Amino acid sequence: MRRAAIVCPIRTAVGKFGGSLAAIPAGELGAIVLKALVARTGIDPARVDDVVFAQGYGNGEAPAVGRWAALAAGFPIEVPGYQLDRRCGSGLQAVVDAAMMVQTGAADVVVAGGVESMSNVEYYSIDHRHGARSGSTVMHDRLSRGRVMSQPIERFGVISGMIETANNLAADYGISREACDAYAAESHRRAAAAWAEGRFDDELVPVPVPQKRGDPVMFARDEGIRAEATTESLGQLRPIEQGGVVTAGNASQMNDAGAACLVVAEDKLAELGLEPMAWFHSWAAAGCEPSRMGIGPVPAVERLFRRTGLGWDDIGLVELNEAFAPQVLACLKGWGWGDSEEQRARLNVNGSGISLGHPIGATGGRILATMLREMQRREVRYGLETMCIGGGQGMAAVFERA
Repeated sequence: MRRAAIVCPIRTAVGKFGGSLAAIPAGELGAIVLKALVARTGIDPARVDDVVFAQGYGNGEAPAVGRWAALAAGFPIEVPGYQLDRRCGSGLQAVVDAAMMVQTGAADVVVAGGVESMSNVEYYSIDHRHGARSGSTVMHDRLSRGRVMSQPIERFGVISGMIETANNLAADYGISREACDAYAAESHRRAAAAWAEGRFDDELVPVPVPQKRGDPVMFARDEGIRAEATTESLGQLRPIEQGGVVTAGNASQMNDAGAACLVVAEDKLAELGLEPMAWFHSWAAAGCEPSRMGIGPVPAVERLFRRTGLGWDDIGLVELNEAFAPQVLACLKGWGWGDSEEQRARLNVNGSGISLGHPIGATGGRILATMLREMQRREVRYGLETMCIGGGQGMAAVFERA
């Protein structure tokens, strides 16, 4: 099979829920990222064989958002596109799908990315299609309803959401509230340091945000970082669920963002004048108990290492998305990492979901854009991207520095 090159992974800054990007729907965010990708790489959009976009909360305003965003970005009508959903793993799955297309010869150039506008997720009803005979009807919030319905209630009972699953892991693995807050504070510290040192500059795509009066304002900085956060300040927040350890301060945020990259066949790089940042190496997904969905990266990484012969000694950089602090700490215990400073020094070195945010469909691409540049700075050979997935899954992929 041909090698699949990862070229120019980029992302928007991450907006807070109801924040600076709230006025821009998901499809338009996707178009902005695609236009930037074309401008940076010089690729002729007509050479793109497909556009694969992830979105965790798809809607009727931009269905098949990969196709919609490509058309909105001015791509030729002959370029197809589609949308996929593996919940939190969707953005990484888009890259995997694109890589498999290239490896098998089904395509030479694929755009892989993802977008999420959690600020604009719909309310919906399942009562109105044929009319309600009498009484009240219900409007569901797709954000909260999607978390409850991530698994069939008939089999697993009601799981109130991802917060419950994180608290379950804290109980299973003996993880304290203080440890969660300390981890969250460190995530914010690392993200703030990365911004101060310009480590995100190259990957960022500024987004023009329309104003009621005057010119658009350029949005180009992650909104959720709390540089002043400490274990003590986070410790003052109340748990979201009684008896639990998860708070608004040690959980990932709800966010808006977009991300994209080119995935290109090795034998087409020179012809197209493209430079790879990394090679797609391998991937795996695995299921786990939905009520403990946060532990998914443990079986996913185990499966990946078993298939490839790689091990922790081969991995120079690890990006484990921070859905919740207890979820991260549980995975580290599941991996047998313990409290090793050497291992922690290569984990989420620039922050992650707690500090930078978790715009579901865009997170995989956001992580990739950050990780590959950090791999270049550190000159490490292999980087691992992994995340837990609502409904009880985990996903992991290895990339090799070009």
